[in-house]
Amino acid sequence: MGSANDTGQACQSFHSGAGGGRLGNRNPIYPGLASGAGWRGAVAGLPVHPADAYRPGMAVAHLPYVLLQRLLGAAAPVAARSGSKTARALVGRRGAGEALRAWGLEHRDPGLPGVWMHAPSVGEGLVACAVLEALGGRRVGLQTVFTHLSPSAEALAAGMPAAWAGYLPWDVPGEVGRSLDAVRPGAVVFTRTEVWPILVAESHRRSVPVAMVGGTVRPGAGRSRWWARAVLRSTWRRLSLACAVTEADADGFARMGVPTAALKVTGDPGIDSAAARAGGPKLCEPWLVPFVEEPRPTVVAGSTWPSDLRVLLPALDRARRAVPGLRVVVAPHEPTDAVAAGVLADFFGYGWRGATLAEVEAGGAVDVDAVVVERLGVLARLYRVADVAFVGGGFHGAGLHSVLEPAAAGVPMLFGPRHANSRAAGELAGVGGARSVASAQVLEEALVHWLTDGAAHAYAGGRASGYIHAHRGAAARTAALLDDLLTPPLDSA
Repeated sequence: MGSANDTGQACQSFHSGAGGGRLGNRNPIYPGLASGAGWRGAVAGLPVHPADAYRPGMAVAHLPYVLLQRLLGAAAPVAARSGSKTARALVGRRGAGEALRAWGLEHRDPGLPGVWMHAPSVGEGLVACAVLEALGGRRVGLQTVFTHLSPSAEALAAGMPAAWAGYLPWDVPGEVGRSLDAVRPGAVVFTRTEVWPILVAESHRRSVPVAMVGGTVRPGAGRSRWWARAVLRSTWRRLSLACAVTEADADGFARMGVPTAALKVTGDPGIDSAAARAGGPKLCEPWLVPFVEEPRPTVVAGSTWPSDLRVLLPALDRARRAVPGLRVVVAPHEPTDAVAAGVLADFFGYGWRGATLAEVEAGGAVDVDAVVVERLGVLARLYRVADVAFVGGGFHGAGLHSVLEPAAAGVPMLFGPRHANSRAAGELAGVGGARSVASAQVLEEALVHWLTDGAAHAYAGGRASGYIHAHRGAAARTAALLDDLLTPPLDSA
């Protein structure tokens, strides 16, 4: 799982524009439509299909799914009254199709290559960012549409190398069909784990190739069960390219129905993304300067949940007796003001001197032992001031968050025992760059060991960063395969 905090500076370079460029005499993506002003009229004149229309070739099993999408769309106005994350996602999807189609009609240049990239949340979005940047380096003028589902990915979407970014339209035939006709991508690309059956079916009807990048099949994943395979088998069969992280992932995709000829093992582009974000300029951001100016043994706990804090707080409280001057920075998975206030209250209960990151940024970190992050977009950089990292999510059933950012920063890390969803976590533990802990006592001992034994700390940090460097290059390999899917530019046709 990715972190909602790793968003702010993830993707700031843009390889694609909103429009412009040379228009040829034909449309290289949809040859039946003319280029230039004529294609706008042709798209605008396409028939509007009912959102629940049956299409020839649509799997009968998809009909209840389409009905569910329709019900979710109907619920969006009611959901607007709630401030929950699910409600925000429903509201975000309301009108997403109209906005996407408006961009396509106004700005999509059919003389330029185009990709529709979808990533549900932040972790998948970081994979998408790395691949898009590599692909943009190969394809001049690439026009990218980026869609997502989670409110956590909104900040990431704003910095994505894309000509248009926003929520995914409702996955019903009329909605995605009209969106495809307006955007006319050369390929539709999904990331990590998720495919949307109607978007895939409508792409197939238009002869638009569909790909998966950074693909993984987690042990026990719902989509690998018999009922999910039955519903999605026709969807998986329509993939033209499936870039799997490992051979085991490729085998998993094959069992779900992905054609053998479409399967490629390319590695994890998320590693390239983490490496890029861990590098960069000196630590000169105003919210990092106080930690640089006041060096102390520092633990950065990223993407934490209440289940993590119930183990972490008592472990930290005991560890600071053995580590004078110990400082902790906690970045909750959902860093709202209310959540930050609650975490600070917990630290106050243990007798820590606490402050929010904003307060530290304004007044310094000299008299602060516990800092709580109340914003998105800073976690990847905060790991660079850490001596030890703790990655959240391993003490509940939803899955561990990304271990790649602290590894890329060369920081040894700790996490809870429930990390089967993260292959990288197990591999980092195997090479000595990370450790799984099952209790507050074991967590305390591991913290004290790495914070007081310089040689052990240096070894673990080196093993973590070495893992990242050994696995780089997946984004470039993936981009090269995607490049082959795209319709050749006009001057090479």
